[in-house]
Amino acid sequence: MKQNNKGHILWRYALVVGMMLLFSFMIVWNMLKITVFQAQAWNDKAKAVLDSITLIPPERGKLLADDGTVLAANLQFYVIRIDWFTQGIEEDTLKKYIAPLCDSLARFDSTMTATEWREKIMTDRKNILDAAKEDPADKTKKVRKNHAYRLFPYMVTHRQYSRLRRFPFFNLPKNKSGFYYELYVRRTKPYGAMAARSIGNLDSTGIHGRTGLESALDSLLFGKPGIARNIQLTNAIVPAESVPAVKGYDITTTINVQLQDIVENELNNMCIETGAEWGTCVLMEVATGDIKAISNLERSKTNPGEYVENINHAVLGYEPGSVVKTISMMVALEDGIVDNIEERWTTGSSWVYAGGNPITDSHGAASRSVREIIETSSNIGMAKIITKKYGSNPPAFQERLKGMGFFEPFHLGIAGEETPWFHSANINEGGKVVLSRQAYGYGTRIPPLCTLAMYNAIANDGKYVRPRLFKKLSRAGEPDSIIPVTYIRKQVCSPENARKLRTMLHDVVWGDHGTARHWVKDSMVEIAGKTGTAFEVINGKYGARKRLAFCGFFPYDKPKYSCIVLMLGADRGAGASSGLVLKNIARKMYAHGLLGSKPGLGVDNKKGGSGDDSKNYPTLFASQGDNKINNIQRGLNIKSSHRYARPVKVEKGVPCVIGLDIREAIRLLENVGLNVSFTGTGMVVNQSISPGAVFKRGQRIDLRLKNS
Repeated sequence: MKQNNKGHILWRYALVVGMMLLFSFMIVWNMLKITVFQAQAWNDKAKAVLDSITLIPPERGKLLADDGTVLAANLQFYVIRIDWFTQGIEEDTLKKYIAPLCDSLARFDSTMTATEWREKIMTDRKNILDAAKEDPADKTKKVRKNHAYRLFPYMVTHRQYSRLRRFPFFNLPKNKSGFYYELYVRRTKPYGAMAARSIGNLDSTGIHGRTGLESALDSLLFGKPGIARNIQLTNAIVPAESVPAVKGYDITTTINVQLQDIVENELNNMCIETGAEWGTCVLMEVATGDIKAISNLERSKTNPGEYVENINHAVLGYEPGSVVKTISMMVALEDGIVDNIEERWTTGSSWVYAGGNPITDSHGAASRSVREIIETSSNIGMAKIITKKYGSNPPAFQERLKGMGFFEPFHLGIAGEETPWFHSANINEGGKVVLSRQAYGYGTRIPPLCTLAMYNAIANDGKYVRPRLFKKLSRAGEPDSIIPVTYIRKQVCSPENARKLRTMLHDVVWGDHGTARHWVKDSMVEIAGKTGTAFEVINGKYGARKRLAFCGFFPYDKPKYSCIVLMLGADRGAGASSGLVLKNIARKMYAHGLLGSKPGLGVDNKKGGSGDDSKNYPTLFASQGDNKINNIQRGLNIKSSHRYARPVKVEKGVPCVIGLDIREAIRLLENVGLNVSFTGTGMVVNQSISPGAVFKRGQRIDLRLKNS
């Protein structure tokens, strides 16, 4: 019996030893397989993991108003949470701080009183903790623990987060309070819907621009991604930054927040008053072409009584109506078809040309002077003037406008920007009919901004300045590139002819028979401009609703601003709708002291572009190397460039400001106590006191600026 037991014991012992040996053999075999036979494959996998890179998204640049006010920027927002399962939270500590904590929360968020805050926090905490306990009826049931109690239903700003972090209990270490946050970055427009369509939005990823300036300038705003490579630590592989991300450019636009507010309010008020379907308005600075305000309002589909920012009508082509007569008259004056604006032309009430339908004037007269043709908006008079020269060759009229730069793109930075379109006019009877209609605006599609640019040239003594929506690129607060004032044509018409056109446009508002005299004439601000009316085109046919336009400039004697307003479906005429919007804008600006003379950075009108160069692109003024110039040339479609050297760093004495714009130069010099005066425009090219020189506080320093 004992012998049998010994045999069984030895057999079991042998079995255990054998299994242990087999297990050991398997371990050794796998070690050999991994370290010897499969070594190369595992080394390749490790190398692939260590060689892999992760892109670090850059911080997107800000869009700024003309004074540096933020229009759009990436801001940090926080979801505030409390983890009630934090081991360090003690009941006595919570009871000690709960009353002052709730007092602070009541001041932070007044939707609840301190008592209500206390009840909410303690009740929610009890429910969360109770729900995590074992279910006595079913001990196998797993209850999900809520480790993410959200204190507020909304996200808070960084400033609000910093304030919350100082509250009683929340100011304890995380392991004693359970206080933590989730960080989110959101693209934010501090001014809400103001110029929202022109500013634009980001795509669904929240990384790249989808519309407006956000889209057109995306390559500059986005920046350059950084690179993180994996590195081996003792017990893990973690990513470590090897190439830092480069922040996108901050882009300073020409938008003025105060003027934008005035424009949007006046356009919105008129849309509501007249029941218009939509309206657009652009306000431009005459000397520089800076777009100071741009608004596009459309009737809300969800609430018809409200108007919201929608399609950017300012850059889309529409049949403009009679506002084009001024441009046609410019051609007539430049070509010598007319010269003396008092010369009379036979007009009448109806005129048939080249077998087409009769051209009519609602208030016809036997004859009109050249200036009266614009004042009374005579279709017949304008058609007769243009067909006198171009009737034998209708396509030449469009070619003439092309030579003036009328069809050139502005490269404004607004996605979807269109250029003017004219219906083809052949050398035949049909072409003559088309030409006669184009003379007063029909058979065309012209973006309101293109019409405004021509009127702006008239106000600017014939200088055809390129509209500009952004003017400076900066990074880390330092200016990088300046986009200067440029010209599509140095002179689209002579100063003398511009003066004649201004007289005619003045008559439209102030003349005895002017089409806008009843609505736009104002004792505070002398305005000149032109009305225009055209029927809406639907599927190639004219509809019942009218587009109503007014384009002009003010103050008349020394024009500072030009403006165009276009509305669809208003229940009154062009002067009483669009014209009244412009007048109200001018009156508001006058009331706010925005039309008085004040020092500023003017435009050197002796520079700016060739008068006959149809490819007169903007010039880039940059200051930090060829690689940055090339990047900006691609991003902004700029073909020519001029680089200024960056200022020399000076340790003591007068700072060096050569190469800076005037704003930065004044800031640096006034910070050290110097009084600054300057002449010229553009960038600083000379300073009267040498960099590094000893100076006295209050001493005057003269700067000379130049655009090229």
